Amino acid sequence: MAMRKLFIGRKIRSLREAHKATQSQFADRIGISTSYLNQIENNQRPVSASVLLALVDKFQIDLGELSAGEGDRLLSALSEALTDPLFESYNPNLQELKLITQNAPSLAHALVRAHQAYRRNSEQLASLNDSMGRSTQAAEATPYEEVRDFFHFVDNYIHDLDVQAEELSIELGLAHDDRHAALTSYLQRVHNVKIARAEPGRDILRHFDPATRVLSLNAYIPATSRDFQLALQIAQLQAADTVDRVVKTGNFRTKEAADICRIGLHNYFAGALLFPYRAFQAAATLLRHDLELLASRFGASLEQVCHRLSTLQRPGEKGIPVFFARVDRAGNITKRHSATKLQFARFGAACPLWNVHQAFEAPGRIIRQLAETPDGARFLCLATQITKGGGGFKSSQPQYAIAFGCEISYAPAFIYADDLDLSQRSSFDPIGISCRICERTQCFQRAVPPLMRKLHVDHDMRTVLPYRIEDS
Repeated sequence: MAMRKLFIGRKIRSLREAHKATQSQFADRIGISTSYLNQIENNQRPVSASVLLALVDKFQIDLGELSAGEGDRLLSALSEALTDPLFESYNPNLQELKLITQNAPSLAHALVRAHQAYRRNSEQLASLNDSMGRSTQAAEATPYEEVRDFFHFVDNYIHDLDVQAEELSIELGLAHDDRHAALTSYLQRVHNVKIARAEPGRDILRHFDPATRVLSLNAYIPATSRDFQLALQIAQLQAADTVDRVVKTGNFRTKEAADICRIGLHNYFAGALLFPYRAFQAAATLLRHDLELLASRFGASLEQVCHRLSTLQRPGEKGIPVFFARVDRAGNITKRHSATKLQFARFGAACPLWNVHQAFEAPGRIIRQLAETPDGARFLCLATQITKGGGGFKSSQPQYAIAFGCEISYAPAFIYADDLDLSQRSSFDPIGISCRICERTQCFQRAVPPLMRKLHVDHDMRTVLPYRIEDS
């Protein structure tokens, strides 16, 4: 198979600028001409294998960092937006889209945001009945969507928070000692916070009273959730300045979005504190990503383990790139991240052939699936059901399915692939991103026709679908 051409001019320019080098100085260091470097930085020529090796040798960088990251996610988001019938007169090929995302990522982001606003406005107008005078604010991204996209495009990794939390975790010995006792002691000793049980009948997980310095915790939540709430309180008290700096980089339009982002960043710090980067990554490698053993080793839930694995994107020390999602029974994706080629649809439901939907039928089991997307990429997909809540017979216990996996080239690093035949194409189930953008013409499970594809209806013949999708 021919090696795909690598156009990473912006990343090369950023690397050069980070080392405060002129084009001439940088070109001399990696052994190429200044004109060649200029062409690379402007994506007029791809990066050769010899240049890549020189960059690795001279600057000790992770080769994967140059070819992966935001590009795939932005390319996926832009491709999905352009399948809308709104753009039916414009049908760019993959190379054109790559040039846009590589050379003008800000323009690509703006187009994606504009399409989101158009979609929300269209959906609002379609559903209006007696509220014609309502404000058009619904056409703008909601605060939640703004924050979701913020984490999506920073690769779900916040370096300053991760390092700060890891240093504190090592100081407290959380990877080895009784972490509940260590967290409680630290809150009392350093932040003068006392831990108490929440009053019976109060439907809260935690409540902190700044005046009395009392942190009240629900007495009936699992130990994994209890420790996470302790770590979250430490995040709010100790990482506030770092969180504020990160929030400012998001350039959020509203205070609500900034506040929601703070929640996400506090959660991020708590996860990084309980699962310190290097110790957790080493354990994941040693245990071959056995989710249940990792949960037992770190006193965590399966969701916490999967979420943390999805954040192992530290430059120079990256873990296996994985995808992670949490799906409810209605098919809504309530958490999502992918450092792989598999990107989740921003509109519409997930593919019905994806094994995440089967998890609700087999509680307590980790279901495996070998899957192939329309672009030929192959994945090891894992899914399992989880139940939230607790606190008695009458308490609410929402159920979700966790989806987790990796590209097939990384499957040998996962214990779940040991007895699967990865070499036979017949072993892989065909899946898509969502029906509205899936190009498969023979899918028996298709819910809606793909956008921007013509349909043929034969009234004299009926197959599984009442139409035939014409080839483009």
